Amino acid sequence: MGTKHYENFPVGSVLLPRRLRQPVQVIYAFARTADDFADEGNAPPNERLWQLDQYRHQLDLIDKNKQPTLPLFLDVARIINQYGLPVQLFRDLLSAFSQDVVKNRYANFAEVMDYCRRSANPVGRLLLHLFNDTSDIHFEYSDNICSSLQLINFLQDVESDYRRNRIYFALDEMQKFEISEAQIANADAAGNWAPFMRHQIARAREMLMTGAPLGTKLHGRIGLELRTIVCGGSRILEKLDAIDGNVFERRPVLRPIDWMSMLYRSVFAYS
Repeated sequence: MGTKHYENFPVGSVLLPRRLRQPVQVIYAFARTADDFADEGNAPPNERLWQLDQYRHQLDLIDKNKQPTLPLFLDVARIINQYGLPVQLFRDLLSAFSQDVVKNRYANFAEVMDYCRRSANPVGRLLLHLFNDTSDIHFEYSDNICSSLQLINFLQDVESDYRRNRIYFALDEMQKFEISEAQIANADAAGNWAPFMRHQIARAREMLMTGAPLGTKLHGRIGLELRTIVCGGSRILEKLDAIDGNVFERRPVLRPIDWMSMLYRSVFAYS
């Protein structure tokens, strides 16, 4: 959910049923390593794209019922076959990571959401397939949660993304609020920064809450895991609100005490 290393998603959490922890970790390893091709190190763009193409080739082999040649993809092939996971969802993730290499600005929010559709939503849909739950309404709930978590990561990572020459804000919204790239470059939270960020926070929260009913639709430990994820996203938004979106001075993260509160809310206070 949110490919910025999925920090708001407790990968392989003890809340998950034991039988699903290993396939979830395989999905995470695929997404994490592919994301790193786009983000980490000093490789030139053509090399990053080549590395991602190697992952595509491995998926092509799996799609043709041939044995992949990279060790990770032996595990990927196994969970795809065992759980009937759509290969296209893995391809969608690669599409988003490749886009990160070649596209660093977004004209409007529709473009941002198209990125989220491929960078975040496939993870939630893959998890639902693991849970053997493929109803359209649950996919819709999941997409809202995943896209929201991706947007929340964008809000947390304004500075680090800019260091990679990426801005995930919609440029037309920046113009409306009179936010310039220079303001981000200078880590300047003056002027309209606070109302601009409040707009982003409110939209991410609405999206998260729109998907939140999925946490009560899924039962047992799976539902508890999902409710905890939603509470985690909500907690980050609360922290962003408390600092008026000034992520330049302090980047909100989840602390141990937050996890305790999230678990309590997930069990006793979730509605």
